[in-house]
Amino acid sequence: MILVTTETINGKELEMLGMVKGSTIQTVNAVKDIGAGLKTLVGGELTKYNEMMNNARALATKRMVEEASQMGADAIVCIRYASASVMQSAAEVMVYGTAVKFK
Repeated sequence: MILVTTETINGKELEMLGMVKGSTIQTVNAVKDIGAGLKTLVGGELTKYNEMMNNARALATKRMVEEASQMGADAIVCIRYASASVMQSAAEVMVYGTAVKFK
């Protein structure tokens, strides 16, 4: 499956199949959350939250690709990511795009 943020794929004529999406809501465990809270006192990167968001993006992308595969897609174009805070230390990650088939 080809995944791109552009509207086209060089050298390919595309047939649009429809929108596809994937999402997940993730959180870190309470111990890691307390550690991250303490980190705000001294500053620096919140590595556990980075890991959480990377995992969330990967899972959301996997779900989007599975949806596109069920439609018979060869690629997904115009991919975009969005995230939102759902509650303290929990975030939703959504990815969406347009499933296409090569003509």
